Amino acid sequence: QVQLVESGGGLVQTGGSLNLSCTASTTIFSTMGWYRRTPGKLFDLVATITWQGTTNYADAVKGRFIISRDNAKNTIFLQMNDLKVEDTADYYCNADRRGSLYWGRGTQVTVSS
Repeated sequence: QVQLVESGGGLVQTGGSLNLSCTASTTIFSTMGWYRRTPGKLFDLVATITWQGTTNYADAVKGRFIISRDNAKNTIFLQMNDLKVEDTADYYCNADRRGSLYWGRGTQVTVSS
């Protein structure tokens, strides 16, 4: 079992920034990522990052969000800049370990106009 703990969510105004973090209870030698979900919708990809640091972003966040990871600390980060009202969602950390997917409990991000 892998536990993922997210932190860093909160309330911010349009144009502001937040930095999310997610720490895994064990080393994840593969891809980790961030997803988000709004009420009534499925999970949407935000960004992913491989162990080697290769990144992938949803079109909606390209140029505004930056995903990074600290492998020594089993942690990934999501720097969110120029936040928009439509970024409001619950953000979840995801990890792929040995073919199984693990999810954190989520952290809420609210962007007010």
